[in-house]
Amino acid sequence: MNVESIIRSSLEDAQNVLHKFIHDPQTIKVMNQTTQMIYEVFRNRGRIFTCGNGGSMCDAMHFAEEWTGRFRADRQPLPAMALSDPAHLTCVANDFGFDEVFARSITAFGHPGDLLIAISTSGNSQNLVRALEAAKSAEIKTFALLGKDGGQMKSMADLWLIAPGQTSDRIQEIHIMVLHILIEAVERIIFPENY
Repeated sequence: MNVESIIRSSLEDAQNVLHKFIHDPQTIKVMNQTTQMIYEVFRNRGRIFTCGNGGSMCDAMHFAEEWTGRFRADRQPLPAMALSDPAHLTCVANDFGFDEVFARSITAFGHPGDLLIAISTSGNSQNLVRALEAAKSAEIKTFALLGKDGGQMKSMADLWLIAPGQTSDRIQEIHIMVLHILIEAVERIIFPENY
C-alpha cells in the first residue's frame, strides 16, 4: 500500500469536489442570499438555531460558537445556538421519539424572524425534516446545507445548497467551508473594522 498515493488521491478528490461546487451557478448566488438573510436576522435582533446529526451536529455547534465567541477578531457576541443539549435530546427522544428532538426546541424557543440552519449529508434525516416543518409553522426562515441529491429537505428550506461530494467526508468538508465563509461575509457587513 502506497500511503502517499492515497493521500494525494484524497486531496485531489477534495479539490475536484470544491471545483464543482465553486462552478455551480447556484453556489455564490445562494451564499449571497444566505449572507443577507443572516445579516437581517441579526439586524432585527433575531436568533440563529443550528442542528444536525453526528458530524453535522459538530458543524452546527462549531458555527454557533463562532457567533457567540469569536471568528477572527474580537467583537460583540451574536445570538446563535446549536440545538445540542444532551439532556433535552435524550429526554425528547425517550418521551416523543428521535424525530422530535429538534422540532420541540424550535417550537419552544423560536420566534418569527429567527433562522434555522439544518445540516444533513443525506437531506433525509427525519428529525431535521421535522425541524424544518416546525420552523415553517413558527414563521422562522430556513437554510439547509445538504449532500447527495438534497433529499426531502431540499424542497422544504427557503434556501439550500448541495455539496457535490458522494461521501459524507467530502460533503462535510464543503459544509464547514460554507459556514466559515458565511460568517466572514456577515462579519464584513456588521463589523467592517475587523477587516
